[in-house]
Amino acid sequence: MTDEEIIQLFFQRNEVAIKETNKKYGQYCFKIANNILNNKEDSEECLNDTWMKAWDSIPPTKPRHFNLFLAKIVRNLSFNKYKSKHTNKRGNGEIALVLDELEECIAGQSDVEKIYIAEELQTTINEFVRGLPEKERNVFIRRYFYSESIKEISKRYHKSENNVRVMLNRTRKKLKAKLEKEGYLS
Repeated sequence: MTDEEIIQLFFQRNEVAIKETNKKYGQYCFKIANNILNNKEDSEECLNDTWMKAWDSIPPTKPRHFNLFLAKIVRNLSFNKYKSKHTNKRGNGEIALVLDELEECIAGQSDVEKIYIAEELQTTINEFVRGLPEKERNVFIRRYFYSESIKEISKRYHKSENNVRVMLNRTRKKLKAKLEKEGYLS
């Protein structure tokens, strides 16, 4: 079933929309949640919450890129669940590493998510990412949007883990320089 057909089912308030969404994007969304939460039960809960949030959002929203629409929902729900479970501790999980790495670029900010909410900053970061060479862009997105581990990324792109770390470090430095130039950092 196409994305357009699934979205039409949502607009018709037909519950088959959720079944078809799960069939087509269940594994994709579960992987995003599990990369962040590293817990099967919590990831499945986020998946179910994603379908409900999609049900509540469509209509009136008519997503142009259904898979990205779902990815954003599951990602945000997963980050929220992670934050609520780890409020007073910084675990050794992948998400803590991802946030630590990004905090290098955004010095002085204790809550990275606050910065992403700012529309102007989001636009600047999106422009920065779109301007990266394809492989560098894909690695950056895999790490900082999908929260994939360095090991997963290195396997996907047939690069050494060290090569991926160096690439990400250089990209973060470029991002930091761009944010300083744009006046977001002093």
